[in-house]
Amino acid sequence: MNFLKFYILILCTLFFFSYSNVMAYEEVNYEVVSSNEVYEIRKYSNRLAVETITINQNNSFRKLFKYISGSNKTNKKIKMTTPVTQIEREGKMTMQFYLPSKYNKEDVPNPSKSDVKIVNIEGGYYAVIRYSGRASDKNFFKHKDILEKELLKNNVLVLSQPIKATYNGPFTLPMFRRNEAMFKVKF
Repeated sequence: MNFLKFYILILCTLFFFSYSNVMAYEEVNYEVVSSNEVYEIRKYSNRLAVETITINQNNSFRKLFKYISGSNKTNKKIKMTTPVTQIEREGKMTMQFYLPSKYNKEDVPNPSKSDVKIVNIEGGYYAVIRYSGRASDKNFFKHKDILEKELLKNNVLVLSQPIKATYNGPFTLPMFRRNEAMFKVKF
């Protein structure tokens, strides 16, 4: 009998955490233009994001979350979207939240902090490898290296630093998480 209770508890827990995996966040639109067993090439359009540059990843997330939670010049709350991206530039980490597609440069709320900026992410082609598990640097670099080797093998020219994209909140079980390593490429 105890085994049955334990089994039901495990199933309910898995259901609860897997449900958090499918909560309705708007995702940046893209078109898959090519794929193989390791990666896919996606075409993205230009899109707006809010970004901050810092040496502390947790501090970056907090700043961007405050912005979408209404700490902006119009005190407007903005829905969370996916993915959250990170890219290293000049030795510092840039974190970005993409803005919902309903916004354009003219009507997006301006940040109230000088270190939070609205930016246009230029569209183009991106090579992407998808993986589950924790969004740790170790896991990211492992998959970034796999992607980079495959692109080199297939003569695909890399145009950017590696980009880390995460899609799930911290309470999603690692086996249900969606993470990606990506590069802007010439295609």
